[in-house]
Amino acid sequence: MQYRRVLIKLSGELLSSKQGSIDIVWVNRVVQEICHAMDKGVQVAIVVGGGNIFRGHELASEGIERTSADSVGMLATVINAILLTDVFEQHGRDVELMSAVPIMGVAEHFNLKKALGALGAGKVVVFAGGTGNPFVTTDSAASLRAIEIGAELLLKATRVDGVYSQDPLKEKSAERFTSISFSDVISKELKVMDLGAFIQCQQYALPICVFDVNKPKALLRVLSGEQEGTLISEEKI
Repeated sequence: MQYRRVLIKLSGELLSSKQGSIDIVWVNRVVQEICHAMDKGVQVAIVVGGGNIFRGHELASEGIERTSADSVGMLATVINAILLTDVFEQHGRDVELMSAVPIMGVAEHFNLKKALGALGAGKVVVFAGGTGNPFVTTDSAASLRAIEIGAELLLKATRVDGVYSQDPLKEKSAERFTSISFSDVISKELKVMDLGAFIQCQQYALPICVFDVNKPKALLRVLSGEQEGTLISEEKI
């Protein structure tokens, strides 16, 4: 494997189904893919979103005070993290669930030293609660936690196979980039993730890979250094 420690950002939307708030069948498949990567010796941390249950900014647009709305959104990420943790355990994996918004008996408070120890021991580490602050997205939580744990790559799991010049669902002429630099993403105004999180990755030279998590073995191909999705780094490769 080219990468030995990575952080995967799973959005709430990826976890959702048409019938309810979470698609357990889909979650099982993704967990299995991650387990295959761990069997190759890759240390994996995950930041999970909560958009399939509540989005802070959407609640705020309906009149809920923004800090209260974002608190609800953070709790939604904890719900997803609990479910994700259970599925990993069903697959025989040890999991460390940490939250920036701790809930006694459910999710302990984020502790960097303990997270690093868990990764070194071969456990999956699931981060919930965003950063614990309002007005901050889970993209920012992903970039922050990835940098803190010394991840070699931030994986942005999506339903599209990379970054395009335009929306590929609307423009047939949209170009897919196999690799692109941070500066080119900014100059072309491409939407990859929250801008603050993106700039943080650029500042700390943390490469980002945007890939289609629905493609079988796509994660393994990314981690082994094969061309899959779009790699964003300091310089275009």
